[in-house]
Amino acid sequence: MTLADIEVDLRQQRGALDLQDIVESAALFLEGAPAREIVRWAAATFGDRLCLTSSMSDALLIDLVSRVKPGVDVLFVDTGYHFAETVGTRDAVRQVYEVNVIDVRPSRTVEEQDRDLGPRLFGRNPDLCCFLRKVEPLNRALEPYLAWISGIRRDESPSRVGTKVVEWDAKRQMVKINPIAAWTQEDVDNYIADNGVLINPLHYDNYPSIGCAPCTRQVVEGEDPRSGRWAGLGKVECGIHL
Repeated sequence: MTLADIEVDLRQQRGALDLQDIVESAALFLEGAPAREIVRWAAATFGDRLCLTSSMSDALLIDLVSRVKPGVDVLFVDTGYHFAETVGTRDAVRQVYEVNVIDVRPSRTVEEQDRDLGPRLFGRNPDLCCFLRKVEPLNRALEPYLAWISGIRRDESPSRVGTKVVEWDAKRQMVKINPIAAWTQEDVDNYIADNGVLINPLHYDNYPSIGCAPCTRQVVEGEDPRSGRWAGLGKVECGIHL
């Protein structure tokens, strides 16, 4: 079976959304392929039922995908707790790249959540806060799509080591594409430099991994890049990629 056969087979099965066998075949064929080729396959296969997500830590994935699929939907989960620099990066992305940025918001504002569940939920129950402000809103936003592209990499954390370039997202019953799963930080840095990619200015202030402001701290030299996320809370993932 060739990649073209996989695309045809997938189109025939879309009605039933029986995509798992196709995902396994594509993962084998595309492992080791250049990131742009993985994106091309995704764009040709899923068309307008494909989107990508971005935390606006940088615009690498946006740059990569928009070169293949201009106008692609970019889902940005606006938790209400973002740094001003993150919101500014989102606004800059709208101006610089040929993409359609969609703000995804929780069902409750921060003020409403404080009223209903008490203030500073992020400190008392960070898993619940992440679910309410990130996971659940993104789940709703992804419903119209057959597949989504993420920028996670195997070298980011132990929980991501087994990431495949094409996966079945069982929780959401859709396809997940991770075109830079095999990239290293050096690969990321080189792509950003070579292509003039927009990055969140917080990176220049020792924030290598950027999440919500209350749950993200600066990282000192020698620390793991993700050690600034949920520091002291025994938490390493928000839940979106679990």
